[in-house]
Amino acid sequence: MAPDTDIKFVKGIGPARALLLRDELGIKTAGDLLRHYPSHYVDRSAIYRISDLRGSDLPAAVQLRGRFISTSVQGEGRKSRLVAIFSDGTGTIETVWFQRPRQVARALNPDVTYVIFGKPVEFNRHWSIAHPEVDTESAATDRKGLRGVYPLTEKLRSRGISSRLIAAWIDEILPITASIPEVLPHEITAGLSLMPLDQTLRAIHRPANMLELDKARYRLKFEELFFLELNILRYSRSRNKALRGHIFGKIGQYFHDFYSQCLPFELTGAQKRVIKEIRADMATGRQMNRLLQGDVGSGKTLVALLCMLIAIDNGTQACLMAPTEILATQHFQTISGLAAAIGVNIRLLTGSTPARERGEIHAGLLDGTIHILIGTHAVIEDTVRFANLGFVVIDEQHRFGVAQRAKLWNKAAIAPHVLVMTATPIPRTLAMTVYGDLDVSIIDELPPGRKPVLTLLRYDSQRQSVYDGIHRQLLQGRQVYIVYPLIDENEKSDLHSLEQGYEFISHLFKDFKVAYVHGRMKPAEKDRQMTRFASGDAHILVATTVIEVGVNVPNASVMVIENAERFGLSQLHQLRGRVGRGADQSYCILMSKESIGKDTRRRLEVMTSTTDGFIVSEADLKLRGPGDIEGTMQSGLPIELKMASLVTDGPVIESARAAAIGLLDSDPSLGSHPAVRARWAELFAGTQDWARIS
Repeated sequence: MAPDTDIKFVKGIGPARALLLRDELGIKTAGDLLRHYPSHYVDRSAIYRISDLRGSDLPAAVQLRGRFISTSVQGEGRKSRLVAIFSDGTGTIETVWFQRPRQVARALNPDVTYVIFGKPVEFNRHWSIAHPEVDTESAATDRKGLRGVYPLTEKLRSRGISSRLIAAWIDEILPITASIPEVLPHEITAGLSLMPLDQTLRAIHRPANMLELDKARYRLKFEELFFLELNILRYSRSRNKALRGHIFGKIGQYFHDFYSQCLPFELTGAQKRVIKEIRADMATGRQMNRLLQGDVGSGKTLVALLCMLIAIDNGTQACLMAPTEILATQHFQTISGLAAAIGVNIRLLTGSTPARERGEIHAGLLDGTIHILIGTHAVIEDTVRFANLGFVVIDEQHRFGVAQRAKLWNKAAIAPHVLVMTATPIPRTLAMTVYGDLDVSIIDELPPGRKPVLTLLRYDSQRQSVYDGIHRQLLQGRQVYIVYPLIDENEKSDLHSLEQGYEFISHLFKDFKVAYVHGRMKPAEKDRQMTRFASGDAHILVATTVIEVGVNVPNASVMVIENAERFGLSQLHQLRGRVGRGADQSYCILMSKESIGKDTRRRLEVMTSTTDGFIVSEADLKLRGPGDIEGTMQSGLPIELKMASLVTDGPVIESARAAAIGLLDSDPSLGSHPAVRARWAELFAGTQDWARIS
C-alpha cells in the first residue's frame, strides 16, 4: 500500500468512517494514519495475579489471565449493565459493561481462558474493572509489549471509533505499506544518528522496547522542529533580503556627548554586548529585527536610547512605542531626563495629548526638528508622518499586533531598524521559535549598585510583623506597594479585595497618605493617583495588577502581594520588579494562606529562592507544564506540533535550528534537496509564510 492511498480503502474503514477521520483528525491517507501518533503507551508485557493487586503500586492498567465464572445482566433498557466475575485461581474481580451488555455476555465463554486488560478500582475492599479489553490467550500474545493509546475526539468516540480500533487499522496497514521515503537530508540523519523515517513510523506505533521508542520519539520531535525552524528561517531570510535598511556607519556627536556627560552608570558587560550586536545589524544594509530580552531593571531602556542616538547621529529620527500611556510617559520622563542636556528634542504623543500640542508635534516630525518621538498607539495614526524615520523601538511587543507594528515600518521610504523589547523572560531557544524572524539579544546582568530584592513568604498569622516592617520603612521615608487580586469583595471568595484593603490600610497607617489604582478607573483618575505616588505625595499605593508593568518609583522599597498563591510565577516576578529600582534594600512580601497545596508552596518558594527572571521563567514552565503556556505560544505557529514541545524540548530546538541553518547556508532554495522541499510544501502550503516565500 502506498502512503498516499485514500484512507477509505483501508480494511475496516470505508467511506463513512473516512469522512469522520478527515473531519475530526485531518486523516486523509494511509500516510496520515501513520502520522497519527499515540499520546501515551501501556505495557502489555506483565500478567498480574488478582491476589497481588495493591492500590498504590499498580500501574494505570493491568493484565489478568483467567476465566469468567459468572455473568449477570442487571437492570432494564438503557440502565442495564453486565456484571461478570473473573477468576484467575488466586482471587476474583468484578468486571462491568454498561454498553451492549447482552451482546458482550453472549460473547464470553466460561470454558475459554481470557486475558483482560483495564484499570482496576478498589471500593469497600473489592476490586472492579469497567469495560476491560478482552482477548483470547493467542490474541493477547500478539498484543504483548508497549501498546499505543491514540488521541480521539468525543465525536469519534460517540461513533464507536476507539483507540483499539485505530490500533487495529494501523496493524492492518503497517505490514503492507511500502517503505516510507526519507524527508530529511542524509547528512543530517547520519550526522545526528537519527533513526530512518520508515523505521521511526513503525517503531512509534509498535516499539520493541523503551529504547527504540525513545529514539523514534526524538526523531519525530527533531523532524517537526526542523521544518518549523526551516520555515521561520526561510521567511526571515527572504524578508531580510527584500527589505533593505539604513546603513548606520558612524558613531557621532550625540552618542559621544551622552556617553561622556550623561551616562548614569558604567554599562554592564551584557549591555555592551547587546549594543555591539545591534550596531553590527545596523551596518549591514538590511532592516534589523531584533528582540531584546532583559529582566526588570536590567537597563533595556538605556540600551534603546544609545541605539536611538546612533540613528540620530546618522541623520534619521527614532520612535519608541509603548502599550500604555503610563508606560509611554515613564519612558518619556526617563529618556528626557537622561538626554535633554545634550540637545536631543524628545516629544511625547498619546491619546490625551492636546490638539494644539499634537499639531506642533506633527510639524516637528515633518521638518525633522523632533529627533525622538515616544508614545502609545497614537504614533501609528495616519496623520503622524516623519521626515526620515530610521529606528523604531517597540516595548512589550506581545501587546501589539503585527499590523500595528507594520504601520510604523511603512512611515519611511527605507524600512527602519526595529528593536523589540520585553521584560517577560523566555528561554532563548523558545524565544527564537516563538518570535520567529527576530534575532535575540539578552541582557543578563543588573546595573552596578542594584541590590537584589529580598523576597519573603509570610502567612496570615504573621501579618502583624509585616505591618511593623512596613511602618519602619515608611518612617525611613520609603514608599510601599500593596497589591490585591480583586477590586471589590466577592461573597463566594475568601480572597482579599482592594476596596477592603484600602479602607483598612488607610486606617492602620493614618499618619501617611494612601493612593489607589485599579483597572476599572477612568484613565485620568488612574493617572492622577499614580502621579501622587510617583511624586512622593502618597506614601502607599494600594493597587491591583494594573501596576505590573510601567511604574518606576525608585523610592518604593516594599511590595506586598496579597493572596500571592493566586498569581502565576511570571506575574509575581513582574510585580516584584516594581521595587529594587533604587540603591536601597527592597523587599517583596508574598502573603499567603497557610493551607496551600504542595505545588503552590513550591511555586512561592521559587520566588523566595531567586530574583533571576530566566530561572523563574524556566521554573514556571516546569511547574505548570506545557498546558496553557505552550498553548499560548503554539497558537501563533503555522503548524501543529504533534510530538515536540516548545516548553520541554529546548535542546532539540537548538539542534533542529542549527541543522536548518546549515542546510539553508549550503542550499538556500532547497533545489538540491527535493524531498525536503516537498515535505516543507506539504506542511506549510496555504500558510501566510508559504505564500511569501514559495
